[in-house]
Amino acid sequence: MKALFFIVIALIIFLIYLLFRKSSKNLLLTTIFSLLIIYIILNPKDCIAFTINGAKLFFYSVFPSLFPFLVIVNLIFSFGGIEIYSKFLGKILCTPLRLPKECSVVILASLFCGYPLGSRYACELYERKVIDKPTFERLLNIATNGSPLFIIGTVGTAMLHSAFLGYILLISNALSCIVMGLILPTEKTNKYTIYSNSSVAATQIKESLNFGVAMKNALEDATKTCLSIGSFVVIFSVIINIIKSSGIYHTALISLCSSGIINYNLLDGVFLGFIEITNGCNIVATSPLTLNIKILICSFLIGFSGLSITFQVYSFVYKYKVSMKKYIFLKVVQGIICTLITLLFLKLPFSLVNQETFFINNTMLSSKPGFLVLLIFIFSIPVIFKKLRDCF
Repeated sequence: MKALFFIVIALIIFLIYLLFRKSSKNLLLTTIFSLLIIYIILNPKDCIAFTINGAKLFFYSVFPSLFPFLVIVNLIFSFGGIEIYSKFLGKILCTPLRLPKECSVVILASLFCGYPLGSRYACELYERKVIDKPTFERLLNIATNGSPLFIIGTVGTAMLHSAFLGYILLISNALSCIVMGLILPTEKTNKYTIYSNSSVAATQIKESLNFGVAMKNALEDATKTCLSIGSFVVIFSVIINIIKSSGIYHTALISLCSSGIINYNLLDGVFLGFIEITNGCNIVATSPLTLNIKILICSFLIGFSGLSITFQVYSFVYKYKVSMKKYIFLKVVQGIICTLITLLFLKLPFSLVNQETFFINNTMLSSKPGFLVLLIFIFSIPVIFKKLRDCF
């Protein structure tokens, strides 16, 4: 009976598509948004609760770490930080990834604060004509990664109940970023023009801005960026909760999983994770799936980042005519690479789940110096690759 119901629905949708073929995209989007409006009208209390939950998530989890970081990085940009960072860290961070050394500050922003700040400051470099468009597009895919706080704290410790698993996911994510830098094709550019533009831009900023003006601009830009990101967090929280509370959604999942080929919790977590990473990881972590499967799915979702983050990235890059189809495809590739690296870690003898107590008590991983050593090791990997490539 259920199968017949879905066949009838599919036929109706197909007939509507044939009728409005030329405007099928607009028809589909209008239908989806109309259904959302009807749901909101019929369930106002639920939608208000969903909105409040999204706002709480933003103000208590995202805003406190995001806003100060945005202000400080904006000040760094205002006082020639691009040039300064490129001198000290440019060769170490960017040369192995085949990026101009001026991209070092963007790599650091992505590493320590996570998505979507990497894309935000990649746009800043492109606007200032520090990098060209091919480099800008490569940088978008290399510098859009999860933050250590989210991966270790939220996913590892809070969801999977193991900081060590959070470290595995963090290392896998960082290594997948390095692999993307190695496999993405590069185009020859006029390095003299790019570097000279960087120096000119830095000089002009130093001459024209005093600290008061720089602080005002930094605060205004940080506030605008936070409001933009916050609006995405809230609206996707509403959409995710509407989907989760929908009987049609759960009926569709049950029908798809009735054959036994696909696990219900697996499909539920992956689908919602494609939309919003935090909800997806949480659903996977609380499901009865085996621990290794949970880790691998979370690793893929962290590498991919989800549609919510993708839309946040698009809100920064839309005016530069960047191909989002290519961006999403490469993020899927990064998610797969991240999963394979995590699988490799899980196959190593010291990664057995029954030895997890050893890792929890491991002072190397639980201490801050140990974490710094880990980061230095990660950054040394591309340098080693570059030296080996130069040798051969």
